Amino acid sequence: MSLIKCVAANLGYDGKIAAQDVSFEVNIGDYLCIVGENGSGKSTLMKGLLGLLRPISGTITLGSELRHTEIGYLPQQLTGQRDFPASVAEIVLSGRLNSRGLRPFYSHNDKEIAHRNMEQMGVYDIRKKSFRELSGGQQQRVLLARALCATNKMLLLDEPTAGLDPLVTAELYHTIETLWRDTGITIIMISHDVNAAVQYASHILHLRTKQIFFGITEDYRNTDTGRSYILYPPERGQN
Repeated sequence: MSLIKCVAANLGYDGKIAAQDVSFEVNIGDYLCIVGENGSGKSTLMKGLLGLLRPISGTITLGSELRHTEIGYLPQQLTGQRDFPASVAEIVLSGRLNSRGLRPFYSHNDKEIAHRNMEQMGVYDIRKKSFRELSGGQQQRVLLARALCATNKMLLLDEPTAGLDPLVTAELYHTIETLWRDTGITIIMISHDVNAAVQYASHILHLRTKQIFFGITEDYRNTDTGRSYILYPPERGQN
């Protein structure tokens, strides 16, 4: 069943298109990696999927089983955000804000969900620690637990391994794959790491401002574009 459908969408700012003629569909249980070089439109498309940016033309629609408030989002982490003065538990629990509605306080159920997600991400034992005291890998696990508090349907992850060392990066990719396989949650992830994308994702969307590929990972491996990027991946950086 389709959760997100994008048809001939053009997205950008002030009339200037950053992601052109994008068409794809994400179904329940898919793991889609959006790949491409710097400035290829990946982050612009992500804003469209989150409902933060309306297409200049074309459409992005959510299926009947999904609302924007049911999407868990892990944005790129900026340097200043790493010093946020709150405890791990407070940050994870804040993922329940959209579900709280008009209630002034978090419910017992909210706290139980936060507890469960901290355990799932391996950060429950450090729940009382300040976020700023954690390593980069621990911080990303905390933010992933927070995103899970918002949803059991779909996660949108924007470069979750940016700035992490290779060992921690590999561990985080493995954590995300395990989460996907164990829970069946749908994942859309932006990544510069094409090699990791083809190792873990079920589907690939490759952008170069225009869409140059969308389909299952095995088909992408067999395209000229896929083979060239897997063998000679471009330098990683910020989109």
